[in-house]
Amino acid sequence: MKGWRSARVILIWVALALAIGVPIAKAAGSELLAWRGPVYILAGFAGIIALGLVLVQPLLIGGYLPGLSAYRGRRAHHWIGGALAVGVVIHVAGLWFTSPPDMIDALTFSSPTPFSPFGVTAMWAIFTVALLAALRRRLGLRLRTWRLIHVPLATVIVAGSVVHCLLIEGTMETISKAVLCVLVLAATVKVMIDLQVWRKRGTLRGESIAPQ
Repeated sequence: MKGWRSARVILIWVALALAIGVPIAKAAGSELLAWRGPVYILAGFAGIIALGLVLVQPLLIGGYLPGLSAYRGRRAHHWIGGALAVGVVIHVAGLWFTSPPDMIDALTFSSPTPFSPFGVTAMWAIFTVALLAALRRRLGLRLRTWRLIHVPLATVIVAGSVVHCLLIEGTMETISKAVLCVLVLAATVKVMIDLQVWRKRGTLRGESIAPQ
């Protein structure tokens, strides 16, 4: 039994590493990179890594990653959220540097490319969550209020990021990209269902929800 648990822990972490690492490796081998400058490449990979972090976030808050206590999972969720915001900043700044007119069109929702509005919407949702998380104590947001704000914004982040990624025909390989996007959606849906069920059970038992 102990050996199976150890193997299960290893398998989960290996699966997560593959889910994020394979799309990055496939993109690194894309022939399209030969026609791109270093800043553009940096911006592109920052976006890919950011999508990988979007997968990690629900896994952390749902407690699905073995070896992490609930407290450490929440702390990791907090810091990775900050890293996600930084990755998005690098992604946008790099694209702005290589083509300011295109980025102005994207940020003003006037770009002809269908993937732009989804990415920009997800970006603003990420920045909003990061800002509110940093100011949560100062603003005096209760846990219930924070969840009412955070869950819809997280849904926007996931949906916008996935659609943005799927619509782009770039350096990411099609199958590994699709698998990563499906995993992001599946993890998000699962954690929302699980946490909702857990909160309802706690309410029925008259138990309070532990703060995060």
